[in-house]
Amino acid sequence: MDRRHQTWATSERFVPKRFVRPFVRFTRIEAASGIVLLAAAAAALIWANSRWSDTYFQILETQLTIEFGPFHLDESLLHLINDGLMAIFFFVVGLEIKRQLVLGDLRDPKAAALPVLAALGGMIFPAAIYLMFTLDAGGEAIRGWGIPMATDIAFAVGVVALLGSRVTSGAKLFLLTLAIADDIGAITVIAIFYTEDLDLRYLAFAVGGLVLARVANLVRVRSLAFYIPLGVVVWFLTLESGVHATLAGVALGLLTPARSLYPADEFDRRARAILDTFPNEPDSPEAREHADHEALLLSDISAEAVSPLSRLEHRLQIWSSFVVIPLFALANAGIDFRGVDIVGALTSSVALGVAAGLVVGKTLGISLFAFIAVRTGLGRLPAGTGWTHIVGLAAVGGIGFTVALFVAGLAFSDPALNDLAKVGIFAGSLVAGVIGAGILSRARPAAAS
Repeated sequence: MDRRHQTWATSERFVPKRFVRPFVRFTRIEAASGIVLLAAAAAALIWANSRWSDTYFQILETQLTIEFGPFHLDESLLHLINDGLMAIFFFVVGLEIKRQLVLGDLRDPKAAALPVLAALGGMIFPAAIYLMFTLDAGGEAIRGWGIPMATDIAFAVGVVALLGSRVTSGAKLFLLTLAIADDIGAITVIAIFYTEDLDLRYLAFAVGGLVLARVANLVRVRSLAFYIPLGVVVWFLTLESGVHATLAGVALGLLTPARSLYPADEFDRRARAILDTFPNEPDSPEAREHADHEALLLSDISAEAVSPLSRLEHRLQIWSSFVVIPLFALANAGIDFRGVDIVGALTSSVALGVAAGLVVGKTLGISLFAFIAVRTGLGRLPAGTGWTHIVGLAAVGGIGFTVALFVAGLAFSDPALNDLAKVGIFAGSLVAGVIGAGILSRARPAAAS
């Protein structure tokens, strides 16, 4: 076996471990974070409807000024959470998209076709259904068509996790890949349709920063001391350009290398060479100093044997899932229902459009496009997964909490419309989760064909 074939075989052997283990960790964290997310949303609703509701809204409207050299920010706490902290969430999303593109199902066109086409249907149908409800209303209400297009990974994975072995691993991977493809669609919609007052000068500088990051990757600059300040600058320039600043996080995530500096065989060779020279009895000062040097060297090599993508995702996913997203939910889920006609809010064209888009649009769109993909031979069902699983997962895909709330904030400048959209998101997500869980609880593993 020549060296090139041996390297290929070695890399292929390590791909499942390098993808499946992070996938399992990702789904477990997302499932657990769904509980924290739910608690944060409930806390926001309780706070906003309590005697301390004025404090809730006053805190969110607090103006914060940040100055650092030529950079000047003067934003409310709510905007800093939505524009700043959410960039971390979207950076982690970008990392997971990159992992899927390089190591996951999205690298295989045949395997990716089913969830990607299903995600496409799950974006087209909800948007169309929303527009059917709001065309007569006209005005700003129409801008909310992007709200029901998004699937909340944390809640969706959490519902599936509660069902345990009733949902096959193939079905879980289908849901995750669908949600990732869904995120790509939502990011594209935000970039194209919810960007206003574009400043090309700032945008050009932001793109220049991304190019600099790419060049640094190519010349193997590895220090975070370079990339973190550069990322902050790119985020600021993107914010000032008029493009939503969270997209800088996605772009930087996609630019993060998914391959380690040292392949497995080279890491093994270098590590063994260091261990061979490691002193067995470091009693003398010279021996202890040598041992420290060798240990630090081994630590550096071990770190570089893990891809920057995996290292960053490992460090940031916990913060994103258990700090950033709960804070976002706490800041955005609060609606003061006191004195509000609940029935009127639920039956408004905006709330109905969002809810119907999430429940009906997602279920029909994902199921129909998945069926077309399989019947035309473009895609194939995962092992052990039947159509009951697909329909159940399609319904679960209608849980559109986090990104749906995010898009609602971009779509509507009128707080009343934003609140109506939130009502639709809450109602639609709840119904979608119940329906999806009910269908999946009755699903059985499909026989191998």
